[in-house]
Amino acid sequence: MRGGRRLGRRFGWLWAAYGTGALGTWLAFGAFPLIAIQVLHAGPAEVALLASAGAAVGAAVAVPLGPWVEFRRKRPVLIAMDLARCAALLTVPVAFALGVLGFLHLLLVSVVVAAADITFRAASGAYLKTLLPAGDLLVANARLESTAWATTIVGPPLGGAAIGLLGPVATVVADAVSYLLSALGLRAMGGDEPRPERAQAGHRVDGKGMRGGDLLDGWRYVLADPTLRPLFFNTVLFNGLVMAASPLLALLMLGPLGFAPWQYGLAFALPSIGGLLGSRLARPLVGRFGQHRVLVGSGALRAIWPVGLAFVGPGGGGLLLVMGVEFGLILCCGVFNPVQATQRLERTPPDRVARTLSAWAVTSKASTALLTALWGVLGVLLGPRTALGLAGVLVLATPFLLPRRAPTPPPGPGTTPAVG
Repeated sequence: MRGGRRLGRRFGWLWAAYGTGALGTWLAFGAFPLIAIQVLHAGPAEVALLASAGAAVGAAVAVPLGPWVEFRRKRPVLIAMDLARCAALLTVPVAFALGVLGFLHLLLVSVVVAAADITFRAASGAYLKTLLPAGDLLVANARLESTAWATTIVGPPLGGAAIGLLGPVATVVADAVSYLLSALGLRAMGGDEPRPERAQAGHRVDGKGMRGGDLLDGWRYVLADPTLRPLFFNTVLFNGLVMAASPLLALLMLGPLGFAPWQYGLAFALPSIGGLLGSRLARPLVGRFGQHRVLVGSGALRAIWPVGLAFVGPGGGGLLLVMGVEFGLILCCGVFNPVQATQRLERTPPDRVARTLSAWAVTSKASTALLTALWGVLGVLLGPRTALGLAGVLVLATPFLLPRRAPTPPPGPGTTPAVG
């Protein structure tokens, strides 16, 4: 099987680095809110601010980094972002040990980590496009997707156990170490990476000639492409609504419905097996039905599940309902995500990949933060269950934003597509 073949030693190192960093992230999942609550005695408003403002400000900080990354070698950027995240996170246990840890410190670290995350994603996508031929991109993205779901399954339970034994600061140390190991793995890749060339006149390859207009190049390219434009709006709205509903579901399950924390964790860890299965199915489905049909089909199917969360009740039946809904949702996402990532890379010229992916990630982060804050207000005004139902109904409309026609051949490097 083509999907089971080796993609080379350098991709193997990139894959291992990605998996190591993802595992560290999930080990420390929820560590910052717990530190704010248990160590700093923060209230609900401060915890919400930490979750939303950190991501939003980090996204704003990352805006100029997309053009900056575009015309630099990507592997050194990846290593630098790993080291930046490692250094920022290590300041938390140091400040805790010295007794000087404060809320503003946590907020600043979350901003640095969010900005570095976006920059790492943009640089890694651009690097992957240069590392592998186009025919192997779906296989590679499916493997990265399966790794993401695998770490989702094992990370939170292990992190929860570590928090119970050692406290939340210990998982922050583990997260920092994971980024250090990721940087060492990327350093071990070796090989020569050609210096990117700038196809547009009037720009310097070293980035010193970057203009203010360069900051918007990624958005301009996405919004001008007739395939990427609807896909962009679909994924940003879908992801934002799903993530905005998550705190309300936690509030409902851990509050009025009386589920134990381990039941809540199980309700999301176990269904992540669907992500592993979906990512394994992505390539065979594309081979049989074609990329466009699989993209639209899985994108539509993933939208039918979230509304079911509004009907969760207490006891074993409610737990099974949440697990069934999450399994169906994650299974469809496991198919959709690698196909979408592959089409996005295929349609973006090499000299625009970092800016395009950066613009995509910045918009997604900022929109998720905004919608999470908005749904927090709706949860107070309407109640968690009603707000969950409203989010689910809006998600049902997202398939109308998917591309309706199979994409035309992508434009060549250095060109901007005509508005369709």
